[in-house]
Amino acid sequence: MGSSTQSDKAREEFLAEAQELVEGLSRDLLMLDEGERRGQRNPETLNDLFRGVHTLKGLSGMFGFERLGRLSHVLEDTLEDLRMGRLELSQPALDVLFEGVEGFQRLLADAARPEGTSTVDIDALASRVGGIARAEAAEHDVLRDYELEPNVLGVLTEYEEHRLRTNLEQGFSIYRLRIRLALDVIDTALDQLRERLKSISEIITYLPSMEGGSVDAIDIEMLLSTRATESDLRTALGRADGVLSLVQKRRGGADPSLTAQSLRPVTTGGQPIEATKAQLPERVAAEAGADMSLRSLTNVVRVDIRKLDYLMNVVGELGTVRAALGRLVEKMRVSADHALASEAHRLARVFGRHLAEVQEGVLDIRMVPLSQLFDKVAVIVRQVARDQHKEVRLLITGGETEVDKLIAEELADPMMHIVRNAIDHGVEVAEQRASLGKPAVATLAINAYQKGSHVVIELSDDGRGIDTDLVREAAIRKGLLSDQVVSDLSREELLNVVFMPGFSTASAVTDLSGRGVGMDVVKTNITRLGGAVDLESDVGVGTKITITLPITLAIMSALLFEVRGRVLAIPLAVVQEALRLPAAAVRTIEGREVLSLRGATLPLCRLGDFFRFSRRPIGAPESTAATEEHFVIVVAVGNRRLGLCVDRLAGQQDIVIKGLGRSLSQVQGISGATDLGDQRLVLVVDAAAIVEETLLGRTSHMLARGLS
Repeated sequence: MGSSTQSDKAREEFLAEAQELVEGLSRDLLMLDEGERRGQRNPETLNDLFRGVHTLKGLSGMFGFERLGRLSHVLEDTLEDLRMGRLELSQPALDVLFEGVEGFQRLLADAARPEGTSTVDIDALASRVGGIARAEAAEHDVLRDYELEPNVLGVLTEYEEHRLRTNLEQGFSIYRLRIRLALDVIDTALDQLRERLKSISEIITYLPSMEGGSVDAIDIEMLLSTRATESDLRTALGRADGVLSLVQKRRGGADPSLTAQSLRPVTTGGQPIEATKAQLPERVAAEAGADMSLRSLTNVVRVDIRKLDYLMNVVGELGTVRAALGRLVEKMRVSADHALASEAHRLARVFGRHLAEVQEGVLDIRMVPLSQLFDKVAVIVRQVARDQHKEVRLLITGGETEVDKLIAEELADPMMHIVRNAIDHGVEVAEQRASLGKPAVATLAINAYQKGSHVVIELSDDGRGIDTDLVREAAIRKGLLSDQVVSDLSREELLNVVFMPGFSTASAVTDLSGRGVGMDVVKTNITRLGGAVDLESDVGVGTKITITLPITLAIMSALLFEVRGRVLAIPLAVVQEALRLPAAAVRTIEGREVLSLRGATLPLCRLGDFFRFSRRPIGAPESTAATEEHFVIVVAVGNRRLGLCVDRLAGQQDIVIKGLGRSLSQVQGISGATDLGDQRLVLVVDAAAIVEETLLGRTSHMLARGLS
C-alpha cells in the first residue's frame, strides 16, 4: 500500500514538472516564431528549447514514460540539427516543432488518466521531421579567412564552431576578450558579465587562459560576436581591466594549416582544454575551497489543488464557527458576567483576525497569473491562423492579472472557442482586408484587468463583425426561430442568439466550426462560474467579447436577506448597494417593472415571484404571511444591472458554497447552499443566472414560443 502511494506521488510530481517544461517549450517556440517573422533570430531561444526537450527526455526515461521519451528524442534531434545549421529554420520546421509540443500535451493528458490510448503517432511525426529538406553545407569555410589560431578553434564544441561560422558569414565582428576573475566569485562574475554583454553581443565561448592568472584568480578568454563598435562593447563591459582585441581578416587568403585534422584539442597537464572549459565551475569551486550546499535553488513548492480545496473548505468552516461564536458572545453580554463576556469578545476578535490572515494566505496560494492561460491561447491562434491561411497578430496585455487556479482551468475551453470563432468567422483573408482598406495582418487583442472582486477579460478583433441580418437568416434556416419571433428581437437580443445551442452561421461543417457548439459552450461555462459574457459587434469594424468573472469561488462574503420567510444569501462581490424600495417610484415599462435610481432606469426582479415562493412559508401557521418587499438589492454582472426586491436584509457573513448535487444542479437561479454555523442551511443565489434570465430571457421565451 505504501509503495503504491509513493509511486502515485512520484507520478504526480513527474506530470507536474513535465507540464511546466512543456509550457516553457510553448513560450520559447512562440518567441522563436515571432523572431523568425521579424527576421531576428535568437540562438539562445533555440538553445533553451533544446535544453528543455533534453530535460524532458531525461525525466521521461527516469520515470518510465517510454512514448514521451521517444517523442522527446525525435524533437531533440531536430533541434540539434537546427542549432548546428544542418536544418534550415523555416516555417515547415517550426510547424513540426509546434506539432511536437502539442504531442507532448496529448501524451501528458493520456498519462494523467488511469487508462487511455494515445493519439500521438510518433513514427509518423518522425517521418515528417526526416522529410524536411536539409541545408546544404557551404563549399567555402569562412573560418580560414580570419586570424584564428588552431589552439582556439580546437577547443570549440561543434555548436560553438557553427555559431562562429554563422556570425562571420553574416558579417558580424569577432572580438577576443581576456579578463581576470577572482576564484571565490567567479560564478557570480561570469553571470554578471554575460548579463551585461547579452544585449549587445553573443558570447560564442569562454575558456580559461593558459597564460597569466594567480593563486586566487584566473584569466578567462572569450570570443564575442557583435555588430557594435569597440567603444560600445567596452561601455557594455563596464570594467576597464579587460583586454579587448578585434579578430582580423587574414592577408593574402586563407591559412592552409587550418585543416580539419589540425583542429584538435590542445592539452594542459595531460588534460584537453575542452575538458578544462567544461569543468570550469567545478574546478574553480574546488580551488576556492567553496562550501557545497544541499539547499534548493528555489523556494517553490508544488501543491495539488485538491489539497488546497480541502484546506479552503476547512478555513471556510472555521468562518462559520467564527460567525456562530460572535452570536454567542452577543448573548453572553446580556446574560453572563460582564468581565467574562468582555474576555470572550476579545478572544473572538483575535480569532477572527488570525482566521482572516489564514484565509487571505490560502487564497493567495490558489492564485495564478492569466499569462499561463494566454500562452496556450497564443499557440491556438498561430495554429488556426495557419490552417485558415490568414495573417493574425496577437496582442496580449494584463497577463499578470491573477485568478483562482480552478477558474483559470475552466476558462481554457471558452477562450479556445472564442479565438477559433474570431479567426474562422471574423478575420478576413489578406486580399479581402486589403480591398476594404484594412491592414493585411489582422489584430486579435486580449486584455485582462481586475475590477473590484472580479476579473475582466476582453477579446476583440478587427474583422468583419457580426451581421445581424445573417444571424436572423441563420436562426430561421436552422429552425431556431420563426419569422414572427425574429421580427420582435432587438439588435442586442439578436447578437445574443449566437449563444443559443445549435446556432451557427456556417453553411458547412468544418474542423473548426459549423456544428453550433462553440459559443454555447462559452456561455454555459462562464455562467456556471458565476460570470457574464457581453458581446459587442459592428459590421466591418470588428467584434468584442467581454468576460466578467469572480476572482475566486472558494470563500466569499455574502449578504443575507429574507424573501417570503426564507433566508437566502448572495455574494457581496455582485452587490453594488442595498436600499429601501420606494413603492411610489416603481413604474412599468413594456411589461417590466423598473425603478428610477439617480437618473438611471433600473430593471426590477421580485425574487419571491422568480422562485415561485408561496406567500406562507412551509410549516408556518395559516395566519403567518410573508411581508411585502421593502428593500431592493442592486446587483451588477458585467455591464448589466438589476434590482432584486426582497423583504428584509439580515446582515452579512463569510460563506463557503457547497454544490447541490447532480439532481439539483440545474435549478435556475441557485448556485449552491451554505451552512451559517447555527444549524441553518440556506440557498445561495446565482446572480448571473437571474440577471441573464430577467434581462435576456425574452429571447429564450420567444424561442420556446417560436418552436411551439
